[in-house]
Amino acid sequence: MGQAESGRIALLAASLLFLAGCATIGLGTPPPATTSTQTLEYYPFQVKGYQNSYPHRSVLVLIATDTRDQTEGGSLDGNPQIGIAVDKDGTITQRLYSQPLGPIVQQAIAHASDEAGLTATASTEAFYKAGAKLPQEYVLVSKVRRCWVKKSRGADGRFGPVWRTAADVVLDVEIYKPPFSVPFWAGTTADTYYDPPVGSFGLGAEDEAGIYDEPGQVLSVAMTRAVAGIYRRSDLRDLMLEDDIHPH
Repeated sequence: MGQAESGRIALLAASLLFLAGCATIGLGTPPPATTSTQTLEYYPFQVKGYQNSYPHRSVLVLIATDTRDQTEGGSLDGNPQIGIAVDKDGTITQRLYSQPLGPIVQQAIAHASDEAGLTATASTEAFYKAGAKLPQEYVLVSKVRRCWVKKSRGADGRFGPVWRTAADVVLDVEIYKPPFSVPFWAGTTADTYYDPPVGSFGLGAEDEAGIYDEPGQVLSVAMTRAVAGIYRRSDLRDLMLEDDIHPH
């Protein structure tokens, strides 16, 4: 065997050892998940049926408090995690974040309040203080119990990768009549939204396409519908219509 042939054999052996070592240390493991900061916003007039159905009263909307289970997601530069994107095997490929939820939900509720026929004012406070005299007839307190979106890649269809997104929002709401400490009304509103809606186009699951490009948009729809659900409650509407409030 010549010197050149011996060199080639040694190089081949070294290459095989290198590849074996790479497999041992997990060179084929997926790369770490990327991050994305999503825009979460209220979509005005998307939900119909409650506009201008409430008496012309004033409501002070406090900053919503984020009471979600923080073990589900962390934060990035002070921005809370609101969801994930996963590959076909369930591997997390991206972690999704948004601006702090308190002011976002507060503004959403203020918009929905105005649509309902009330006059909303956004407060700089998050907690209701009983006994205080306020110019508004009502004070609305809200807590975010759930606000999460998951974008999942399924099997590839005829036109490429198929993605499905599910968003879930749950809010606890209390409405007070200052200066009283007992809620005038309390309830929970929730919504789950899927994109694309299952069976929405009459196609097979592998051929349906989503309506929205970003998971934050899907979560925005769920939030909009959950917030609008506050004022689509007939018990709250009837209670306010029957409430005898004298002008301040």
